[in-house]
Amino acid sequence: MAGRKISPNLALDQLVAQRIAAGESIVHLGFGESRLPVFAPLRRALTDGADRNAYGPVVGDPDTRDAVAGYFSRRRLPTEADQVIIAPGSKPLLMALQLVVGGDTIVAAPSWVTYAPQARLAGKTVLGVPIPESCGGVPDPTALRETIHAARVLGHDPRILVLTSPDNPTGTHAPDDLVRELCAIAEEEDLLIVSDEIYRDILHTPGTDLLSPAEVAPRRTVVLTGLSKNLALGGWRIGAARFPAGGWGERIRADVAAVASEIWSTLAGPMQSVTRYAFAEPPEIRERLTEDAALHGAVAGAVHRIMVEAGATCRPPTGAFYVYPDFAPLREPLAEQGITDGAGLQRHLLEELGVAVLSGHHFGDRPEALRFRAATSMLYGDTPEQQRQTQTAADPLTVPHVADALVRIEQALAKLPR
Repeated sequence: MAGRKISPNLALDQLVAQRIAAGESIVHLGFGESRLPVFAPLRRALTDGADRNAYGPVVGDPDTRDAVAGYFSRRRLPTEADQVIIAPGSKPLLMALQLVVGGDTIVAAPSWVTYAPQARLAGKTVLGVPIPESCGGVPDPTALRETIHAARVLGHDPRILVLTSPDNPTGTHAPDDLVRELCAIAEEEDLLIVSDEIYRDILHTPGTDLLSPAEVAPRRTVVLTGLSKNLALGGWRIGAARFPAGGWGERIRADVAAVASEIWSTLAGPMQSVTRYAFAEPPEIRERLTEDAALHGAVAGAVHRIMVEAGATCRPPTGAFYVYPDFAPLREPLAEQGITDGAGLQRHLLEELGVAVLSGHHFGDRPEALRFRAATSMLYGDTPEQQRQTQTAADPLTVPHVADALVRIEQALAKLPR
Protein backbone atom coordinates (compact mmCIF):
# COMPACT_ATOMS: atom_id res chain seq x y z
CA MET A 1 0.00 0.00 0.00
CA ALA A 2 3.03 2.29 0.21
CA GLY A 3 2.93 5.30 -2.08
CA ARG A 4 -0.83 5.34 -2.61
CA LYS A 5 -2.46 8.76 -2.79
CA ILE A 6 -5.85 10.13 -1.86
CA SER A 7 -8.43 10.21 -4.67
CA PRO A 8 -7.63 13.21 -6.94
CA ASN A 9 -11.26 14.34 -6.72
CA LEU A 10 -11.07 14.63 -2.93
CA ALA A 11 -7.52 15.97 -2.96
CA LEU A 12 -8.45 18.83 -5.29
CA ASP A 13 -11.46 19.73 -3.16
CA GLN A 14 -9.27 19.94 -0.06
CA LEU A 15 -6.69 22.05 -1.90
CA VAL A 16 -9.30 24.50 -3.15
CA ALA A 17 -10.87 24.76 0.32
CA GLN A 18 -7.46 25.62 1.79
CA ARG A 19 -6.81 28.27 -0.84
CA ILE A 20 -10.22 29.86 -0.45
CA ALA A 21 -9.75 29.89 3.33
CA ALA A 22 -6.44 31.67 2.74
CA GLY A 23 -8.24 34.41 0.84
CA GLU A 24 -7.87 33.33 -2.80
CA SER A 25 -10.75 33.87 -5.21
CA ILE A 26 -11.44 30.60 -7.05
CA VAL A 27 -14.38 29.36 -9.09
CA HIS A 28 -14.63 25.77 -7.91
CA LEU A 29 -15.63 23.33 -10.67
CA GLY A 30 -13.46 20.52 -9.41
CA PHE A 31 -15.59 18.37 -7.10
CA GLY A 32 -18.48 16.06 -8.01
CA GLU A 33 -20.87 17.12 -5.29
CA SER A 34 -24.53 18.06 -5.60
CA ARG A 35 -24.16 21.25 -3.62
CA LEU A 36 -27.73 21.75 -2.43
CA PRO A 37 -29.28 22.02 1.05
CA VAL A 38 -30.84 19.00 2.75
CA PHE A 39 -34.53 18.65 1.91
CA ALA A 40 -36.53 19.24 5.13
CA PRO A 41 -38.48 15.92 5.02
CA LEU A 42 -35.16 14.07 4.82
CA ARG A 43 -34.00 15.81 8.00
CA ARG A 44 -37.22 14.71 9.71
CA ALA A 45 -36.69 11.11 8.57
CA LEU A 46 -33.18 11.22 10.04
CA THR A 47 -34.45 12.61 13.33
CA ASP A 48 -37.20 10.00 13.48
CA GLY A 49 -34.57 7.29 13.20
CA ALA A 50 -32.16 8.76 15.73
CA ASP A 51 -32.96 6.17 18.40
CA ARG A 52 -32.02 3.27 16.09
CA ASN A 53 -28.71 2.42 17.71
CA ALA A 54 -28.69 -1.36 17.23
CA TYR A 55 -26.59 -2.91 14.50
CA GLY A 56 -29.38 -4.69 12.62
CA PRO A 57 -28.98 -7.03 9.62
CA VAL A 58 -25.82 -6.72 7.53
CA VAL A 59 -27.78 -6.36 4.28
CA GLY A 60 -30.26 -3.85 5.75
CA ASP A 61 -33.56 -4.29 7.49
CA PRO A 62 -36.41 -5.89 5.48
CA ASP A 63 -38.62 -2.78 5.30
CA THR A 64 -35.77 -0.65 4.00
CA ARG A 65 -34.78 -3.20 1.39
CA ASP A 66 -38.42 -3.50 0.37
CA ALA A 67 -38.51 0.27 -0.27
CA VAL A 68 -35.39 0.01 -2.43
CA ALA A 69 -36.92 -2.95 -4.29
CA GLY A 70 -39.97 -0.79 -5.01
CA TYR A 71 -37.75 1.97 -6.40
CA PHE A 72 -36.17 -0.43 -8.88
CA SER A 73 -39.50 -2.07 -9.75
CA ARG A 74 -40.95 1.31 -10.72
CA ARG A 75 -38.07 1.60 -13.19
CA ARG A 76 -38.99 -1.56 -15.08
CA LEU A 77 -36.68 -3.74 -12.96
CA PRO A 78 -38.95 -6.08 -10.96
CA THR A 79 -37.10 -6.60 -7.69
CA GLU A 80 -37.61 -8.46 -4.42
CA ALA A 81 -36.17 -7.30 -1.11
CA ASP A 82 -33.85 -10.31 -0.97
CA GLN A 83 -32.08 -9.05 -4.12
CA VAL A 84 -31.02 -5.84 -2.34
CA ILE A 85 -28.13 -4.80 -0.10
CA ILE A 86 -27.89 -1.32 1.37
CA ALA A 87 -24.60 0.17 2.53
CA PRO A 88 -22.82 3.36 3.62
CA GLY A 89 -22.55 4.66 0.06
CA SER A 90 -22.18 2.91 -3.27
CA LYS A 91 -18.37 3.02 -3.08
CA PRO A 92 -18.05 0.12 -0.59
CA LEU A 93 -20.51 -1.91 -2.64
CA LEU A 94 -18.37 -1.34 -5.73
CA MET A 95 -15.26 -2.34 -3.80
CA ALA A 96 -16.94 -5.46 -2.45
CA LEU A 97 -17.93 -6.51 -5.97
CA GLN A 98 -14.33 -6.11 -7.13
CA LEU A 99 -13.23 -8.32 -4.25
CA VAL A 100 -15.71 -11.16 -4.73
CA VAL A 101 -15.93 -11.45 -8.52
CA GLY A 102 -12.87 -12.96 -10.15
CA GLY A 103 -11.06 -11.83 -13.29
CA ASP A 104 -10.11 -8.41 -14.60
CA THR A 105 -12.17 -5.25 -14.95
CA ILE A 106 -13.13 -3.23 -18.04
CA VAL A 107 -13.92 0.46 -17.65
CA ALA A 108 -14.73 3.24 -20.06
CA ALA A 109 -11.90 5.72 -20.71
CA PRO A 110 -12.60 8.25 -19.31
CA SER A 111 -14.70 7.13 -16.34
CA TRP A 112 -15.18 8.01 -12.69
CA VAL A 113 -11.88 8.27 -10.84
CA THR A 114 -12.69 5.46 -8.38
CA TYR A 115 -13.46 2.51 -10.68
CA ALA A 116 -9.89 1.75 -11.77
CA PRO A 117 -8.17 2.27 -8.39
CA GLN A 118 -10.67 -0.01 -6.66
CA ALA A 119 -10.07 -2.76 -9.22
CA ARG A 120 -6.32 -2.42 -8.73
CA LEU A 121 -6.75 -2.56 -4.95
CA ALA A 122 -8.53 -5.88 -5.53
CA GLY A 123 -5.52 -7.15 -7.48
CA LYS A 124 -7.10 -6.87 -10.92
CA THR A 125 -5.78 -5.64 -14.23
CA VAL A 126 -7.78 -2.64 -15.46
CA LEU A 127 -8.64 -2.51 -19.15
CA GLY A 128 -9.63 0.96 -20.30
CA VAL A 129 -11.68 1.23 -23.49
CA PRO A 130 -12.31 4.59 -25.25
CA ILE A 131 -15.84 5.97 -25.19
CA PRO A 132 -17.83 6.51 -28.42
CA GLU A 133 -18.47 9.91 -29.96
CA SER A 134 -22.11 9.91 -28.86
CA CYS A 135 -21.73 9.72 -25.08
CA GLY A 136 -19.56 8.80 -22.12
CA GLY A 137 -19.79 6.22 -19.38
CA VAL A 138 -19.67 3.25 -21.74
CA PRO A 139 -16.99 1.79 -24.03
CA ASP A 140 -17.15 1.93 -27.79
CA PRO A 141 -18.47 -1.53 -28.83
CA THR A 142 -15.90 -2.18 -31.54
CA ALA A 143 -13.05 -1.14 -29.27
CA LEU A 144 -14.54 -3.27 -26.48
CA ARG A 145 -14.45 -6.43 -28.57
CA GLU A 146 -10.88 -5.70 -29.67
CA THR A 147 -9.77 -5.03 -26.10
CA ILE A 148 -11.30 -8.25 -24.76
CA HIS A 149 -9.72 -10.41 -27.42
CA ALA A 150 -6.31 -8.72 -27.17
CA ALA A 151 -6.36 -8.99 -23.38
CA ARG A 152 -7.02 -12.71 -23.50
CA VAL A 153 -4.13 -13.22 -25.91
CA LEU A 154 -1.92 -11.54 -23.31
CA GLY A 155 -3.19 -13.84 -20.57
CA HIS A 156 -5.66 -11.48 -18.91
CA ASP A 157 -9.14 -12.55 -17.87
CA PRO A 158 -11.74 -9.79 -18.42
CA ARG A 159 -14.81 -10.66 -16.38
CA ILE A 160 -16.37 -7.38 -15.13
CA LEU A 161 -17.71 -4.57 -17.33
CA VAL A 162 -18.47 -1.30 -15.52
CA LEU A 163 -21.03 1.00 -17.18
CA THR A 164 -22.37 4.37 -15.99
CA SER A 165 -25.36 6.27 -17.32
CA PRO A 166 -25.66 9.22 -17.00
CA ASP A 167 -21.96 9.38 -16.42
CA ASN A 168 -19.25 11.21 -14.60
CA PRO A 169 -17.24 12.91 -16.18
CA THR A 170 -19.09 13.75 -19.43
CA GLY A 171 -22.62 14.31 -18.09
CA THR A 172 -24.22 12.29 -20.90
CA HIS A 173 -26.25 9.10 -21.06
CA ALA A 174 -26.03 6.12 -23.41
CA PRO A 175 -28.75 5.65 -26.06
CA ASP A 176 -30.81 2.46 -25.98
CA ASP A 177 -29.25 0.87 -29.05
CA LEU A 178 -25.77 1.26 -27.61
CA VAL A 179 -26.85 -0.31 -24.30
CA ARG A 180 -28.31 -3.29 -26.17
CA GLU A 181 -25.13 -3.75 -28.20
CA LEU A 182 -22.95 -3.70 -25.09
CA CYS A 183 -25.23 -6.18 -23.34
CA ALA A 184 -24.98 -8.50 -26.35
CA ILE A 185 -21.19 -8.39 -26.09
CA ALA A 186 -21.41 -9.12 -22.37
CA GLU A 187 -23.57 -12.16 -23.14
CA GLU A 188 -21.17 -13.41 -25.82
CA GLU A 189 -18.09 -12.88 -23.67
CA ASP A 190 -19.66 -13.99 -20.35
CA LEU A 191 -19.08 -10.70 -18.51
CA LEU A 192 -20.73 -9.47 -15.32
CA ILE A 193 -22.13 -5.99 -15.92
CA VAL A 194 -21.92 -3.49 -13.06
CA SER A 195 -24.34 -0.70 -13.96
CA ASP A 196 -23.72 2.39 -11.86
CA GLU A 197 -27.01 4.31 -12.04
CA ILE A 198 -26.46 6.78 -9.23
CA TYR A 199 -27.27 9.67 -11.62
CA ARG A 200 -30.33 8.01 -13.16
CA ASP A 201 -32.76 10.49 -11.58
CA ILE A 202 -30.83 13.48 -12.96
CA LEU A 203 -31.85 13.52 -16.61
CA HIS A 204 -32.19 17.08 -17.85
CA THR A 205 -35.08 16.78 -20.30
CA PRO A 206 -38.48 16.08 -18.68
CA GLY A 207 -39.92 12.75 -19.75
CA THR A 208 -36.54 11.34 -20.73
CA ASP A 209 -35.72 7.86 -19.45
CA LEU A 210 -32.83 5.51 -19.97
CA LEU A 211 -32.54 1.82 -20.67
CA SER A 212 -30.80 -0.06 -17.87
CA PRO A 213 -28.54 -2.97 -18.83
CA ALA A 214 -30.50 -4.93 -16.21
CA GLU A 215 -33.54 -4.76 -18.51
CA VAL A 216 -31.58 -6.25 -21.41
CA ALA A 217 -29.29 -8.67 -19.57
CA PRO A 218 -31.10 -9.21 -16.26
CA ARG A 219 -29.21 -12.32 -15.14
CA ARG A 220 -25.75 -10.77 -15.47
CA THR A 221 -26.25 -7.19 -14.27
CA VAL A 222 -25.74 -5.71 -10.81
CA VAL A 223 -27.24 -2.22 -10.49
CA LEU A 224 -25.88 0.36 -8.06
CA THR A 225 -27.54 3.52 -6.85
CA GLY A 226 -27.60 5.88 -3.88
CA LEU A 227 -28.82 9.21 -2.54
CA SER A 228 -25.57 11.20 -2.79
CA LYS A 229 -26.37 12.81 -6.13
CA ASN A 230 -30.12 12.90 -6.77
CA LEU A 231 -31.00 14.13 -3.25
CA ALA A 232 -27.67 15.81 -2.42
CA LEU A 233 -26.88 13.54 0.54
CA GLY A 234 -23.22 12.81 -0.20
CA GLY A 235 -22.13 13.20 3.40
CA TRP A 236 -24.84 10.89 4.69
CA ARG A 237 -23.35 7.93 2.77
CA ILE A 238 -26.35 5.92 1.57
CA GLY A 239 -25.99 3.38 -1.25
CA ALA A 240 -27.85 0.34 -2.53
CA ALA A 241 -27.24 -2.57 -4.88
CA ARG A 242 -29.70 -4.72 -6.81
CA PHE A 243 -28.42 -8.21 -7.61
CA PRO A 244 -29.74 -10.48 -10.37
CA ALA A 245 -32.36 -13.09 -9.56
CA GLY A 246 -31.17 -16.69 -9.88
CA GLY A 247 -28.20 -18.68 -8.70
CA TRP A 248 -25.35 -16.47 -9.95
CA GLY A 249 -26.85 -13.31 -8.51
CA GLU A 250 -27.61 -15.03 -5.20
CA ARG A 251 -24.01 -16.20 -4.87
CA ILE A 252 -22.58 -12.76 -5.63
CA ARG A 253 -24.98 -11.14 -3.17
CA ALA A 254 -24.03 -13.62 -0.46
CA ASP A 255 -20.34 -12.97 -1.06
CA VAL A 256 -20.84 -9.18 -0.95
CA ALA A 257 -22.78 -9.58 2.31
CA ALA A 258 -19.87 -11.56 3.73
CA VAL A 259 -17.46 -8.74 2.83
CA ALA A 260 -19.88 -6.21 4.32
CA SER A 261 -20.00 -8.12 7.58
CA GLU A 262 -16.25 -7.74 7.96
CA ILE A 263 -15.88 -4.13 6.77
CA TRP A 264 -18.92 -1.93 7.42
CA SER A 265 -21.24 -4.26 9.38
CA THR A 266 -24.42 -2.46 8.28
CA LEU A 267 -25.80 0.89 7.21
CA ALA A 268 -26.31 3.11 10.26
CA GLY A 269 -29.82 2.76 11.71
CA PRO A 270 -30.83 6.43 11.33
CA MET A 271 -29.72 6.34 7.70
CA GLN A 272 -31.91 3.29 7.12
CA SER A 273 -34.88 5.42 8.17
CA VAL A 274 -33.85 8.00 5.57
CA THR A 275 -33.36 5.27 2.96
CA ARG A 276 -36.78 3.77 3.54
CA TYR A 277 -38.48 7.18 3.25
CA ALA A 278 -36.52 8.41 0.20
CA PHE A 279 -36.72 5.22 -1.88
CA ALA A 280 -40.45 4.94 -1.24
CA GLU A 281 -40.65 8.17 -3.32
CA PRO A 282 -43.62 9.97 -1.81
CA PRO A 283 -44.96 12.90 -3.89
CA GLU A 284 -42.72 15.52 -2.27
CA ILE A 285 -39.61 13.48 -3.10
CA ARG A 286 -40.68 13.01 -6.72
CA GLU A 287 -41.33 16.74 -7.01
CA ARG A 288 -37.93 17.56 -5.50
CA LEU A 289 -36.18 15.19 -7.93
CA THR A 290 -37.91 16.77 -10.92
CA GLU A 291 -37.10 20.33 -9.87
CA ASP A 292 -33.47 19.58 -9.05
CA ALA A 293 -32.93 17.78 -12.36
CA ALA A 294 -34.13 20.91 -14.18
CA LEU A 295 -31.73 23.03 -12.13
CA HIS A 296 -28.79 20.76 -12.92
CA GLY A 297 -29.67 20.85 -16.60
CA ALA A 298 -29.93 24.64 -16.75
CA VAL A 299 -26.55 25.32 -15.14
CA ALA A 300 -24.73 22.51 -16.96
CA GLY A 301 -26.14 23.83 -20.23
CA ALA A 302 -24.86 27.32 -19.46
CA VAL A 303 -21.35 26.08 -18.65
CA HIS A 304 -21.38 23.94 -21.81
CA ARG A 305 -22.15 27.03 -23.91
CA ILE A 306 -19.29 28.93 -22.28
CA MET A 307 -16.84 26.11 -23.01
CA VAL A 308 -17.85 25.89 -26.66
CA GLU A 309 -17.66 29.67 -27.10
CA ALA A 310 -14.15 29.54 -25.60
CA GLY A 311 -13.07 27.22 -28.42
CA ALA A 312 -13.62 23.74 -27.02
CA THR A 313 -15.54 20.86 -28.50
CA CYS A 314 -17.87 19.30 -25.97
CA ARG A 315 -20.70 16.76 -25.85
CA PRO A 316 -23.91 18.53 -24.79
CA PRO A 317 -24.77 17.38 -21.25
CA THR A 318 -27.97 15.36 -20.91
CA GLY A 319 -27.74 14.21 -17.28
CA ALA A 320 -25.88 14.59 -13.98
CA PHE A 321 -24.01 17.89 -13.46
CA TYR A 322 -20.83 17.76 -15.48
CA VAL A 323 -19.36 18.91 -18.76
CA TYR A 324 -16.21 17.50 -20.35
CA PRO A 325 -14.72 19.98 -22.82
CA ASP A 326 -11.86 19.20 -25.18
CA PHE A 327 -9.54 22.12 -25.94
CA ALA A 328 -7.72 20.31 -28.73
CA PRO A 329 -8.70 23.11 -31.17
CA LEU A 330 -6.41 25.40 -29.13
CA ARG A 331 -3.53 22.94 -28.91
CA GLU A 332 -1.00 25.01 -30.88
CA PRO A 333 -1.47 28.33 -29.06
CA LEU A 334 -1.64 26.52 -25.71
CA ALA A 335 1.60 24.69 -26.50
CA GLU A 336 3.28 28.03 -27.20
CA GLN A 337 2.65 28.84 -23.53
CA GLY A 338 3.92 25.45 -22.38
CA ILE A 339 0.49 23.82 -21.92
CA THR A 340 0.77 20.46 -23.66
CA ASP A 341 -1.37 18.07 -21.63
CA GLY A 342 -4.40 17.80 -19.35
CA ALA A 343 -2.43 18.22 -16.14
CA GLY A 344 -0.83 21.38 -17.48
CA LEU A 345 -4.19 22.80 -18.51
CA GLN A 346 -5.65 22.04 -15.08
CA ARG A 347 -2.68 23.73 -13.41
CA HIS A 348 -2.87 26.80 -15.67
CA LEU A 349 -6.59 27.24 -15.07
CA LEU A 350 -6.13 27.12 -11.30
CA GLU A 351 -2.87 29.01 -10.88
CA GLU A 352 -3.30 31.69 -13.53
CA LEU A 353 -7.04 32.01 -14.08
CA GLY A 354 -8.61 31.04 -10.74
CA VAL A 355 -10.77 28.19 -12.06
CA ALA A 356 -10.50 24.74 -10.47
CA VAL A 357 -11.23 21.73 -12.72
CA LEU A 358 -10.08 18.10 -12.76
CA SER A 359 -7.93 16.97 -15.69
CA GLY A 360 -9.11 14.09 -17.85
CA HIS A 361 -6.04 11.98 -17.11
CA HIS A 362 -7.40 11.40 -13.60
CA PHE A 363 -10.37 9.66 -15.25
CA GLY A 364 -8.22 7.38 -17.38
CA ASP A 365 -8.14 9.66 -20.42
CA ARG A 366 -4.96 10.04 -22.45
CA PRO A 367 -2.54 12.29 -20.51
CA GLU A 368 -1.82 14.44 -23.56
CA ALA A 369 -5.51 15.17 -24.16
CA LEU A 370 -6.54 18.74 -23.35
CA ARG A 371 -9.71 17.65 -21.61
CA PHE A 372 -11.06 18.21 -18.12
CA ARG A 373 -14.21 17.73 -16.11
CA ALA A 374 -16.11 20.73 -14.82
CA ALA A 375 -18.59 19.96 -12.03
CA THR A 376 -21.30 22.56 -12.56
CA SER A 377 -23.22 21.91 -9.33
CA MET A 378 -20.47 23.64 -7.38
CA LEU A 379 -21.85 26.96 -8.65
CA TYR A 380 -25.08 26.84 -6.61
CA GLY A 381 -23.66 28.72 -3.63
CA ASP A 382 -21.27 28.49 -0.70
CA THR A 383 -23.91 28.61 2.03
CA PRO A 384 -27.23 26.80 2.53
CA GLU A 385 -29.01 30.13 2.09
CA GLN A 386 -27.39 30.75 -1.31
CA GLN A 387 -28.02 27.16 -2.38
CA ARG A 388 -31.66 27.40 -1.39
CA GLN A 389 -31.97 30.64 -3.37
CA THR A 390 -30.56 28.87 -6.43
CA GLN A 391 -32.77 25.84 -5.90
CA THR A 392 -36.01 27.82 -5.67
CA ALA A 393 -35.33 30.40 -8.40
CA ALA A 394 -37.54 30.41 -11.48
CA ASP A 395 -34.36 30.91 -13.51
CA PRO A 396 -31.22 29.84 -11.62
CA LEU A 397 -28.98 31.52 -14.18
CA THR A 398 -30.20 34.93 -13.00
CA VAL A 399 -29.40 34.33 -9.33
CA PRO A 400 -26.62 36.86 -8.58
CA HIS A 401 -23.96 34.47 -7.25
CA VAL A 402 -24.61 31.99 -10.07
CA ALA A 403 -24.56 34.68 -12.74
CA ASP A 404 -21.36 36.12 -11.28
CA ALA A 405 -19.64 32.72 -11.31
CA LEU A 406 -20.64 32.12 -14.93
CA VAL A 407 -19.21 35.51 -15.92
CA ARG A 408 -15.98 34.74 -14.11
CA ILE A 409 -15.65 31.41 -15.95
CA GLU A 410 -16.32 33.12 -19.27
CA GLN A 411 -13.78 35.87 -18.57
CA ALA A 412 -11.15 33.37 -17.42
CA LEU A 413 -11.47 31.15 -20.49
CA ALA A 414 -11.34 34.19 -22.74
CA LYS A 415 -7.75 34.63 -21.54
CA LEU A 416 -6.66 31.29 -23.00
CA PRO A 417 -4.33 31.77 -25.97
CA ARG A 418 -5.87 31.42 -29.41
